[in-house]
Amino acid sequence: MVLTAALSVASLVGCTAGATADGDTGGTEILTVAASAAVTTWDPITSFSTEALYLGNLYEPLLWKNAEGADEEFSPAIAESWETSEDGLTWTFHIRSGVTFHDGEALDADAVVASIEAARERAGASFIWAPLDTIEATDESTVVMHLKYSAPMDLVAASTYGAWIVSPKALEAAAADEQYFEAGIAAGTGPYMLDEYSPGEKVVLTAYEDYWSDEPYYDIVDIAITPDAVTAQQMLTAGEVDFSTSIPLENVESVAEQTGAEIRTANSPFNFVAMLNTTKPPLDDPLVRQALSYAVPYQDIIDVSALGYGTQSRTVVPKGIFPYSEDVPQYTQDLDKARDLLAQAGHADGFTLELTYASENPTETRFVPLIKDAFAQIGVEVNVTAMLFNQQWEAAKADASTAQDIFVLYYWPTYSDAGSDNLYSLFRSSEEPNFNLSYWNNPEYDALIDAAGELTGSDREAAQATYEEAMQLLYDQAPALYLFDPQAVTVAPAGLNIGDFNENYPFTTFFSRITPTGAGTAD
Repeated sequence: MVLTAALSVASLVGCTAGATADGDTGGTEILTVAASAAVTTWDPITSFSTEALYLGNLYEPLLWKNAEGADEEFSPAIAESWETSEDGLTWTFHIRSGVTFHDGEALDADAVVASIEAARERAGASFIWAPLDTIEATDESTVVMHLKYSAPMDLVAASTYGAWIVSPKALEAAAADEQYFEAGIAAGTGPYMLDEYSPGEKVVLTAYEDYWSDEPYYDIVDIAITPDAVTAQQMLTAGEVDFSTSIPLENVESVAEQTGAEIRTANSPFNFVAMLNTTKPPLDDPLVRQALSYAVPYQDIIDVSALGYGTQSRTVVPKGIFPYSEDVPQYTQDLDKARDLLAQAGHADGFTLELTYASENPTETRFVPLIKDAFAQIGVEVNVTAMLFNQQWEAAKADASTAQDIFVLYYWPTYSDAGSDNLYSLFRSSEEPNFNLSYWNNPEYDALIDAAGELTGSDREAAQATYEEAMQLLYDQAPALYLFDPQAVTVAPAGLNIGDFNENYPFTTFFSRITPTGAGTAD
């Protein structure tokens, strides 16, 4: 998946939580929030944008994918347990009993089947269900998925998009009226219900009294939709809200110091990469591409564009996302080696390249000049063109022979499998380019990617090893410049216990896991 927005900062900065505007809680615990996320739709099936911040509190998937370093890879959600056949072609999910939807309907296996069938048909991310052949409820609490080919359905079932379980009544209503959800209706099983929505202004969530877990602590979450991060910061420091989901990255330290908060960093699923047009001389020569890879000022790019909050990429698999591996090598800046490789390739006198990037992405705006300056030091002139991402993308897909030489891209996987997404989407060959904007065609790589994808559902370790072979090829052949993975930055307040950032759900703030200090510890 791709987005051209600026590098986001997840910040949780609090004052005294739980008070109403006049300072009297009246027995009701209230959490106030400034959030940048807009709502493009309340339909949990078609949703494929920033409203994931809210939907993750209203709806639940079969499973939750845990952050890197957790004791277990997954946590049960709607499914209490699950297993797969040895060949990875049959997945069985055992549905939690005693769960109800916000509209009072009981959750059962039929409801799960109805939601997944709806997602297959019309979800914004319906493609994640491509491996699914048939799905059936074998009894009230058992769902069985039969696949066309082995696939990691645990990862698919834990997706941010296209995997929410929705009340059958609401699905029927939405089938009859495409605008059904847009009135501000929610029909999930999550810890919160949607109480109020004013487009572009406000979202109010209320705790679901019949929620199957002991969460949440706060009875009401009152969210001011605040797209401007500076305004959100001002609301925060003035004590108008308990926390903000975004503040300017350059102000994180000062806000933390001002409020006595703690700055936390965590993995994110985001990745910046610069695709090299491997169909055009001189970039059709791997030696030239390796030379450019050695010329990139990786740490300077992280320091200038992300203020140090990032890690150098290992190809295009973000840290913490399958199949990331520390064993995959990285280039380091070595201008002498870069010049030597250019000389070996017959380009000691240099050449000129055309680079494009998304004009609406301020992070790219900050680091592209660093690439231009570094390349100039090895005799390579770079002409830079900024354009709207959609225009950049359409131009790049039109004709590789006349397209840009370097395409700067901000990318992340739709669900937590960067093998079937990043490694496949960005570099596997195809007749027509989509996101493979290096236009690279390597049969050995294609075979490895295909084999790893088939192994992921049945033998994760073998899939990991095969993906690592593919990533070694990406390093050796250098069809792109692997830049950096921005980190998620959280400013954790002294007055609130908050859960750790989960790179698998980067757009969601899980309000049910927030409690005031002294009231318990968030998971």
